[in-house]
Order: sequence, then structure tokens, then C-alpha cells
Amino acid sequence: MVSLLGTRDELLKLIEAAFESTVFVRGNEITITGEQADAERVAHLFEELITLLERGDALTADTVGRSIDIIRGDGDDGAARPSVVFGDSVLTSRGRSIKPKTVGQKKYVDAIRKNTVVFGIGPAGTGKTYLAMAVAVQALMAKQVNRLILTRPAVEAGEKLGFLPGTLSEKIDPYLRPLYDALYEMIDAEQIGRMMERGTIEVAPLAYMRGRSQPYSSRVLTPSGFRPIGSLSVGDLVIGSDGLPTPVLGVYPQGRREVFRVHAQDGASTLCCGEHLWAVATRDDRRRGKPLRVLETREMIGQLRAAHYHRFELPLISRPVEFLPREVPLDPYALGLLLGDGSFSAKLTGFTTADPELIVALEQSIKGIELRHRNRFDYYLRHTAGGQGLKVAHPVTVALRELGLVGTRSTTKFVPEPYLYNSASVRSAVLQGLLDTDGGPVTQERRTCRVQYVTTSAQLRDDVVFLVRSLGGVAYWRTRPADGRLPGHANGRDVHHRSDAYILDIRLPAGIEPFRLARKREIYSRSGGGRPMRFIDRIEPAGETETVCIQVAAADSLYVTDDFLVTHNTLNDSFIVLDEAQNTTPEQMKMFLTRLGFNSKAVVTGDITQIDLPSGQHSGLNVVREILTGIDDLAFVYLSSRDVVRHRIVQDIVEAYRRYDEARS
Repeated sequence: MVSLLGTRDELLKLIEAAFESTVFVRGNEITITGEQADAERVAHLFEELITLLERGDALTADTVGRSIDIIRGDGDDGAARPSVVFGDSVLTSRGRSIKPKTVGQKKYVDAIRKNTVVFGIGPAGTGKTYLAMAVAVQALMAKQVNRLILTRPAVEAGEKLGFLPGTLSEKIDPYLRPLYDALYEMIDAEQIGRMMERGTIEVAPLAYMRGRSQPYSSRVLTPSGFRPIGSLSVGDLVIGSDGLPTPVLGVYPQGRREVFRVHAQDGASTLCCGEHLWAVATRDDRRRGKPLRVLETREMIGQLRAAHYHRFELPLISRPVEFLPREVPLDPYALGLLLGDGSFSAKLTGFTTADPELIVALEQSIKGIELRHRNRFDYYLRHTAGGQGLKVAHPVTVALRELGLVGTRSTTKFVPEPYLYNSASVRSAVLQGLLDTDGGPVTQERRTCRVQYVTTSAQLRDDVVFLVRSLGGVAYWRTRPADGRLPGHANGRDVHHRSDAYILDIRLPAGIEPFRLARKREIYSRSGGGRPMRFIDRIEPAGETETVCIQVAAADSLYVTDDFLVTHNTLNDSFIVLDEAQNTTPEQMKMFLTRLGFNSKAVVTGDITQIDLPSGQHSGLNVVREILTGIDDLAFVYLSSRDVVRHRIVQDIVEAYRRYDEARS
């Protein structure tokens, strides 16, 4: 009874002052007299207070006062129960439980748990940010998300950050201090330090939160080829992980930042900032069938190996890239055969092979051409419409001259640009011609078959790598130097090697046939081609440079950058809290909301009566209240002065300002 009524009956006096009924206490018996409805509310209040005591909660004047407000309704849901509101423990930290203290706060917490995006709008002191962070920390500790991101716009100074003294951290920390303070109340300082170092917790101004950036010179794949990321604009098309075009939704300059070069084990590499995101899979993820996890560049440094194997596997494009189709002057398969075993003089195009099947294939691929035998394995391409005194241009020579191949030798051959940036069928046919001549299947016992290709042309080597990667495969290459290499032997004499040779090992995805030549195709299909894989091999600092971030419309937020690396810039598996959102611009708010990835939650908090934006600038929080209506999994929760959980006088101040604003409007 002492716990229920308070020292010197202070809690009982609060109850009697709030209701018209009279309360008599004798021993353990409480008698209530008054109007029936009022007396029933008092009885219900005592039942709820007893439930709280039995559960182990201590009763204070504040708890009883808020319980009275809940029982009386005061504009809230009259069916709400104090034992339910106060019994919802959001997070327990250091022996202290963080719970809602009002009906409005309870609705707010429930909305965060239920919806993907929640807007908490209300005056200062209503616990908008604190409760959102408590739910976020609980989700992080329960491994429901992998990352916690806390952000707020830094515009309160009325000055550009660049003109403020000190380092970047010294400039922005004052605006983030409320977030840090709340965080340190919920998690041990040592644990916070480790989590921030790993990137598990990120506290940053809104302008930097989007900064998953690359240097302006980094290339992004588009339907017409690679372009510098700095040249892209909103509405431009880039290639997504499915090989199809996807529009750019936003381009955001990020200023000068430290960048790193990320190397894959197949030789591919690109530059990006330390916070740039990568979708990766570990060996355990693949074994358990888990989806890709999203990690920051900096987060992976020092973690790239597990025992003797690479830890992080990068996704490859899921199907061949679809460039814009283009007309070509020569059949692509025929071009591949000629690049492999052809000779391109200005007067005569030759072809060398020991496979009659390739002779037939070449004749069938080029209309009006037949192969005439010269010696043992050498042939030349004859135009059947020539001769008999008629001077008719040789179609193959005309095509080769148009493509810039006439006069090239084995060390200078290349795949012309119209064939590299063309439909998947054209690129596949060129690659088949090259592999049917200078490539072949390589088998080992109990292992799948890989494809090997050899050339003495560095440019042709790079072009074959391009073709393989554009089709969703991987290609490794090594150099076999000419110096010190034992000579070959032909026709009874030594043949010395005058040029370095480049050996490519190729893996292609299922559905991409590397060979048309029957004997090679049969070996490859019998052994199986395996699965192409690409891993992050090393990450190295690469200085500082101006950077930019793009946002794409692809469902998985992936796009293709240098060397066909598939990269990421959206926040998956994250809990994001945007505080002081009334100070965002409409553009910033759109950027923030559209960066939300899979298995993520966002809570946006703000007080629309305290906007610090320059005069004439609309608040992004006000704008979304008009735009985002009727969307499933998105909720607006409005808190009022009744939900203020600071000193009672703060409630009165907030309410006074509300009445003043209403009178003015």
C-alpha cells in the first residue's frame, strides 16, 4: 500500500485531485465513492497501478500522472491501458529499461516495428529520436539488421561547413552531438568504438550519408559503352546487374575524399571511397542460401582472407549485357575465325586451319566467298564474282579495311569497336570464332572444364577479356615471355618465339556456349564449364580526389563499373534514423527515402514548428506529408504536447506556442 499510495499519500493526493470521486483507504481495502463513470475510471486506474507494481515497476509521481492522463483519455484512445503502455520494454541497457511513457509514444514504437518507413512528427521533448534509436539499437543487437545509420542535416549554423574552423569531425560533431549522447546511453562506449570502426554504426550529416562515391573518372557501363561517372546526368541509362539498362535517379557530388583501389583476383579493379558499398557473399552465405550482404569498402580491409581462401565473392552480371544493336560489315563468327587464324594483307586474305569443319563454316558465313587451297594447311579467300576481266571489290577486304584490320599482324590484331559494343549474340559469335581457332577446352580429372585462349596481341587479349566479362564470365591471364623460351619445331627446323604470348583462362556462365567446332564442343559439354566466380583480392589506398555518387533505379540498386565490376550504392539490411528532418530540402528528402534498400527500416523525425531553412526554402518534411499518402508499409505518427516527457513546464510551453501559432494562422 505504501508503494501504491506513495510516501505520505502523495500519489493518492494526485489521484484525488484528478478525479471527482473520493477515495477511502483502510488497511488493504480501497473504497471509491462518486459518480459511477468517474468512480469506475478511478477503480480502473488502481487496477492498472497494482498490475505495474506486481510486475516490479516502481510508481512515481510522473508514472501516476501519465497513468491518469491515459485513463481519462484526454483526446487519446480511451481504451489504452497504462500497464500495456509502460510495460513495453523497447531496450534494456545497463539495468535500465527504455519504455514508452505516453499513449502517443506507444503508438510511435508500434508503428516503427510494423512499418518500413515511419515519420515521427511532433514538438521537442516527445522522445521522437530517443525511442527511434532505442528500437534501432535493439534491432541491431538482435541481428535483425547489419548496420545502424544515424543522420541529420547540419544547417543550424547558418553558415557553410567549409567556412567553419577545424577538421571535418570538429565541424560536424556539434550537430550530431544529440545522436552521440543518446547512443552512449544505450551502448557501452568501448563497444560503440568498435562498431564505428567496423562501420556497423555510422553517425554522419545527411549530405555525407549518401556518400557511397567514386572518382569522377571512374567508368560506368551504359548501353553505348563505358562513360565517366562524372559525365552522367539524371535520366541517363546505365547497365544494372541483370545486363539491362536502368535510369539514373540522382547525381550527388561528394567533394574531395580519400579513395581506395579495389582489386578482384581476376585483375579487375576500380576506385571508390571508403564508405562505398559492395554486395558480397561469403562461403557460409552461399552454403546456407543467404542473400548477398552489403559491406563498406573500409569494412572489408584486413578481412579479405579466411584461412587460405578469399572471403568475399562479388556478384557477376546475371545475364549478358545488352548494348545497342549495330550493323556490322562482316559476319561476327567469320571475323572471330579470321582474327584467330587469318592473315590480313592489302591484296589477299588468308586462312590457316587443319579443321575442314572451319573451312565450311567460313564459306557459309560470308556470301560469295570460297576458300582455295594454297599448301598444306593454308587457304585464301576467293571472291566467286571476280575474274573474267571484271574488277569487283573483294567484300572481305572492303570490310577489313572499313574495320581498320588490313595490314594488322598477329601481334597487333584487335576486335573492332562495333563488335565489342553490340548485341550479346554478336559478341558471343566473335568469341566462338576466336576460341574455335586459338582456344580450346582444358580438362583435369575430377574437375570441370575451363577454356584456354592464347594470343600474341595485347589488344586482342584485352578485347577477349572484355567479351568474356560482358557475357557474365571471368577471364584470368598471364604472360609467357618470348625471352628464354624454348623454340618450337616445324618442318624439321626450330622456330624461335619473337613475341610474348598471353594465355587466358576463361570461365563462362551456363547458357553461353564457347565453341561451335564439334570436337571442342563435345569435350566442353562432357566435362561441364563450372561456375565463374570473382573475389575481392586486395584493397589499397589511392590518395584523395573529387568524387561523385549516383543513384540508380534498379531494384537491387546495383550497377556496373570499371572492368564489369558490379557495385552498390543503396542501404540494405540497415536501420536508418533521420533526425531534425524539418531542415531537409525536398530534394534531400527524396534522396534519403529512395536510397532505402532491402530488409531496411527508416525513421524520420522532425518538428515542423522549428524549421531553420533559409527563407523561401520549403521543408522536405512538409512536402512529403502531402506526397506520401496512402502508401502501404509507411506511417505518419503525430506526437503532441501530451507526449512531452521532459519537465512539466516544457509541456506547458509547447502548448502555449501551439495556441499562439493557431491564433496567428
